[in-house]
Amino acid sequence: MKKYFQSLAYISFIAITFFAIVKAIMSYENPFSLYENPLVWIALVALILVVLLKELVNIVAQQKAEELQLEKDGIKPEEVDHWAWAKDLITKWTQAKAIEEEGEIELDHNYDGIKELDNNLPPWWLYMFYATMIFGVIYLVKYHVFNGDNQIVEYEKSVAIAKRELAAFKSTSKEAIIDMETVTVLTDESDLNRGKAVFNLNCAACHLKDGGGGIGPNLTDKYWILGGGIKNVFKTISKGGRDGKGMVAWGKTLKPKDIQKVSSYVLSLQGTTPAKAKAPQGDLYEEE
Repeated sequence: MKKYFQSLAYISFIAITFFAIVKAIMSYENPFSLYENPLVWIALVALILVVLLKELVNIVAQQKAEELQLEKDGIKPEEVDHWAWAKDLITKWTQAKAIEEEGEIELDHNYDGIKELDNNLPPWWLYMFYATMIFGVIYLVKYHVFNGDNQIVEYEKSVAIAKRELAAFKSTSKEAIIDMETVTVLTDESDLNRGKAVFNLNCAACHLKDGGGGIGPNLTDKYWILGGGIKNVFKTISKGGRDGKGMVAWGKTLKPKDIQKVSSYVLSLQGTTPAKAKAPQGDLYEEE
């Protein structure tokens, strides 16, 4: 009765876990993403562990039964070589001769008592060598006879496919993708307030809260080091300033939405009068 309930619990667990995983795979877009669906991975690991544990229990029980049978037959279990199959497999795949059989393959060469044996090449090595020859022939025919795509062509095709997929995603996405090409100036008060909050938290230390400039340049005049306008400001914040002496790239820290809002807020500072304005830096920028 105990074994019956154990088997029933095992089968029930396997069935429920299996159907749960199948349902997750059918329901989620990325079911095997560890961050999005950790429960799927937990279920998979649990399933594998239970199956392995069950098999381990069966193996141990089978070995115990074999030992009892050997004792009944008058054979000591410790005298049985349980790894004989592995040794036979190694011998077959290496064709190694036992020490007592080395006289059969011994050559006449003798170097100060060191003798040479005429061993066969291991079959596993020969099969790998034959596989490389077959691969070489296929490679030669594909790329030098039928002019298959080389790495450059494959890369260009992959880039073209990625661009088409990105364009299709942009055209069907419910939420617009914000980048240096599509960014626009925001004028809504809530967006500017959010931009101001991001500015005070991350930018005011170098540009001051009123944008007058400190370590960083003055943001209230019409002079810009890397260009003004929403696209240039968005790019500068995202990619960072000049190498070695400009500000860091905030694109790795801030979301595109927040970069758009803080860029719009920076542009809203144009023409304001800071308490202590830093001298102009860069070139005069006129909006096209």
